[in-house]
Amino acid sequence: MPNRLADATSPYLLQHAHQPVDWWPWGEDAFEEARRRDVPIFLSVGYAACHWCHVMAHESFDNPEIAQFLNDNFVSIKVDREEHPDVDAVYMNATQAMTGRGGWPMSVFLTPEGVPFFAGTYFPPVAGGGMPGFGDVCQALSQAWQERREEVVGSAGQIREQLAELNQVPTAADKAPTALDTLEKLGESYDMVHGGFGAAPKFPPSMLLDALLVKGDPTSLDMAQLTCETMARGGIHDQLAGGFHRYSVDAGWVVPHFEKMLYDNALLLGTYTRAWRRTADHDPDKRALFERVIFGIVDWLREEMTTENGGLASSLDADSADIRGAVHEGIFYVWNPELLTDALGEEDAEFAQKVFHVTSGGTFEHGFSTLQLRTVSDWERLERVIARLKEVRAGRFRPARDDKVVAVWNGLAIDSLVTAGMVFNQPEWVEMARRAAEAVWTVHRVEVEGVPTLRRTSRDGVPGESPAVTEDFGALALGFTRLAGALGDAQWLERAMWLVDQAEELFSSEDGGFHDAAEDELRFARPRDLTDNATPSGTATMVAALRAVSLLSGEQRYMERADQAARTTWSTTAAMPRFAGWSLADALVMEEARRGLRPAYVTIVVDEGDQLNQLVRAAWRMAPAGTALVAGPVGTQGFGHLFEGRGQIDDSATAYVCRGMTCFEPVTSYEELKTPLWSRC
Repeated sequence: MPNRLADATSPYLLQHAHQPVDWWPWGEDAFEEARRRDVPIFLSVGYAACHWCHVMAHESFDNPEIAQFLNDNFVSIKVDREEHPDVDAVYMNATQAMTGRGGWPMSVFLTPEGVPFFAGTYFPPVAGGGMPGFGDVCQALSQAWQERREEVVGSAGQIREQLAELNQVPTAADKAPTALDTLEKLGESYDMVHGGFGAAPKFPPSMLLDALLVKGDPTSLDMAQLTCETMARGGIHDQLAGGFHRYSVDAGWVVPHFEKMLYDNALLLGTYTRAWRRTADHDPDKRALFERVIFGIVDWLREEMTTENGGLASSLDADSADIRGAVHEGIFYVWNPELLTDALGEEDAEFAQKVFHVTSGGTFEHGFSTLQLRTVSDWERLERVIARLKEVRAGRFRPARDDKVVAVWNGLAIDSLVTAGMVFNQPEWVEMARRAAEAVWTVHRVEVEGVPTLRRTSRDGVPGESPAVTEDFGALALGFTRLAGALGDAQWLERAMWLVDQAEELFSSEDGGFHDAAEDELRFARPRDLTDNATPSGTATMVAALRAVSLLSGEQRYMERADQAARTTWSTTAAMPRFAGWSLADALVMEEARRGLRPAYVTIVVDEGDQLNQLVRAAWRMAPAGTALVAGPVGTQGFGHLFEGRGQIDDSATAYVCRGMTCFEPVTSYEELKTPLWSRC
């Protein structure tokens, strides 16, 4: 019999809908049931593409004996962390504080009031390898609840007090971090051989790379470009179909954890576009490599991640089946010399082995290799080989797709698709962004008791129940503003303004920053984290959105609000720049502003429907970080005063560049455009 998850819109919850565990979704009903039965809560948090979540689900949650014990002694709540990032954040902080580590699946035991008293991640079904068995853990905790209740509740209270102290947000600093201060700190953890920061495992540091690309000084550029190049050549990059896997288990980007997430690729699309813009013309090989990455990510988004209504799906699983039906991590992506020969014939297989570093011993498991891109002299031959390998790989059992649409990740993808589409003269990419934006706006904006609000997720055009959080509002507002400028369509700016206004009302904190989510009595704490996780912090995302909205709308109140929120990030960014990339990028843009290169707003007056002409593309390619651009015909409405009194000169597209209260002479050619774009005032 299906449990209470059968009607969920989350593919992760649906994976557990027919298990013998009597799962409850997150909500007041589950907590009320725990209070009624006077039993503790078992909270299990994961996501659809999580390999070890699948393992624990099969080993423990499909086990009838373990399931029966859970049903008799606990109320079991299953949470998709991608639907409820606020729940995940609060209890992950508790798990890390209690155990010294975190990860998924996350297994937390709570009082009926939601306060944790025991936590862990993956547990095997029986004890082994130095780990307690999950069944034993459940029995011990149930016995403690029944026989030593005061001790358990007292422990939970102490944990709550300790976490309250740990979760205090640093006091806003009086001074923004500078490039000089942060570069020295970043240099301490920079890997000069493989790029990236820190030791294995390594995650693509897209947000930090965005910060390093702001100023364009040699040291920052070297760090960013080497990291982009080594990731692009590594096994973490899908050399056949494009896009990046979640992270590398080694320092050299060779062997990934094979899940492919929308958020990583949405961010990396923007990062590689900015890296391409910062790469000099005299380095054509690097520019070609970055361009290959950019086109590959978009191809992957279009071919594998676009849903029927135009929204973008969440992820591809790390696991898939072999020809015998056995499930393995990464089996869809790896090769050995024999498989290459079967697919290509001996001559092309020998070529592919060298180019992709496929060895007889293998770089992965069981003699298989991930594909790494070595130096290539014959690109035409390589493209033929890639096309054939991609065709053969398509016949394998494909990883499952989590096809729910998440607002924040779509917002990040919209932002990057618009930027890349304008830079590379690809109007179909901008159209992809517009379709995704329309899908999210149409489905996720709902009315509750007559009041419009935003949902975080949807599936098959049906909105989920989870309310949107700060990052959802911020990322969508940023993407919508970028789309408004590219299309010259002010309705997207109006929607972005609604989003930031709603976020201001729902999430503002007393110190001028933002909480990460609205109040919820079911959580024992309200999450607020100024460091980045897999995506930029909610506050950093809101700051970026507010600045963009302000520049295109002419509403100074949004810029002032961004300044207030940015100040709350300075202490964290100065102490941990590696983990606050977008906040650091904002601080560096503002540092340049103090030196006269204030964020610009650029109005380009074009003929009707000519938003991708040469002058517009040049502006998107050359504009400094923090610039807002809009192109439209004479008299375009809805962008404040940006089009008032501005026309074409000599019937040509004409660019008007302003910074603050200073405007430069209009220009009509891309050769002239660099001067006002980069002039200080």
